[in-house]
Amino acid sequence: MKLITLNIWGGRQGDSLIDFFKKYSDVDVFLLQEVHNNATDETKWVTHVNEHAYSEIAEVLPDHNGYYAPAILEEWGLAAFVKKTISVEEVGDVFVFRSKDSHVGRDGTTLGKNIQYLKIVSEEKNMTIINFHGLWNGKGKTDTEDRMGQSEKIVNFIKNIKDPVVLAGDFNLRPDTQSLKMIVEKLNLKNLIQEYNITSTRTTFYDKAEKFADYILTSQDVAIKDFKVLPDEVSDHSALFLEI
Repeated sequence: MKLITLNIWGGRQGDSLIDFFKKYSDVDVFLLQEVHNNATDETKWVTHVNEHAYSEIAEVLPDHNGYYAPAILEEWGLAAFVKKTISVEEVGDVFVFRSKDSHVGRDGTTLGKNIQYLKIVSEEKNMTIINFHGLWNGKGKTDTEDRMGQSEKIVNFIKNIKDPVVLAGDFNLRPDTQSLKMIVEKLNLKNLIQEYNITSTRTTFYDKAEKFADYILTSQDVAIKDFKVLPDEVSDHSALFLEI
């Protein structure tokens, strides 16, 4: 199975982003963050985002089923696209910071943050894939009480899952944070960013010094065939590619 996770940056790169999905349409699972779905002024906080990103991506991935997990109304949040040949037994989401529609005006620090999960069923091995976009506070990606609490909720959710797990997305965390360490150590996960000595998950569109945000973590028994940061620049985040 091939998987890509990407924060699409609100779809700001337009046709280049859509062409990216055409290029990688053979990928089995896409886990996406910052996805608008028929956005209104309630969620279109800057003028150059793509308010119809979810439907436009779905259109160029006709062989995939789309699953949407919004944090604001039905207009902004997480999205997953899974090949129709893959059996998805259960889909849902759980909030790990604040709650749905908890935002105050356009204050991004008040946005609720959820994890989207998909239980994949196959003859070989069942698996739970989890899509995550961590909280943003405008003050960097270091440890805070809210981030520690967010990680604790993630741990409490995943520890009850019996199947192997893949947890991926934009964590908004530095590699050296206790918030990340808690998830990795308490759940005994592999941190592929660390294991593959990745030095950045940001593209040239991102001009700040902090070069880490995105991660893929897996259970120890998930056999990794390939893992890499893709060179395509269609967001201020790099796309991460995993084959298992």
